[in-house]
Amino acid sequence: MKKYRIVLVITSLLLLGCKQEEKEVKEAPISEESIFNLSSKWKTQDDKTVEIKDFRGKVSVMVMIYTSCKAACPRLVADMRDIESKIPKEQLKDLNFILVSIDPITDTPKRLKVFAKDNFMDDKHWTFLQGTPATVQEFANVLAVKYKKITPIDFSHSNIISVFNREGELIHQQEGLGVNNKETIDKILETVKK
Repeated sequence: MKKYRIVLVITSLLLLGCKQEEKEVKEAPISEESIFNLSSKWKTQDDKTVEIKDFRGKVSVMVMIYTSCKAACPRLVADMRDIESKIPKEQLKDLNFILVSIDPITDTPKRLKVFAKDNFMDDKHWTFLQGTPATVQEFANVLAVKYKKITPIDFSHSNIISVFNREGELIHQQEGLGVNNKETIDKILETVKK
């Protein structure tokens, strides 16, 4: 019984230490270069309201897509899944894979949820975000993603995957479709270890 109590006490202390460290990261000042300065509200695929700063404390891999896209977006989604597949499983807990819709009118939380499930992107480290036209535009400007509505259901857009450190500072961008993502993966793994 005494050994059990000792193990319980040690485990409690370790968990407290982890929680304290996480709390310190969340309370540290945000740098001027951080996307966590954006105060816009978003809906997730689970219809939860979040802010970008809610992703603080983990490395974030972000891309802007829309679910009805038939050209570039399926390739961007495949690229994101390919990047995820090359990350060791034990490090996925330190990552956020975030897909932001550039079509907030069509891409409701319900539609994003179905899309996530259909594309095998429904683990905890995947988040899909729906904003408003204004918040989407603001976010695209920060990521240097250009997009334009060309028909009622079609957009022309940049194909950029962005990597942010735990403090929301941009550390890497991968541009193009189906490109060699070794540099992106190396940057993610290097940042996770910091």
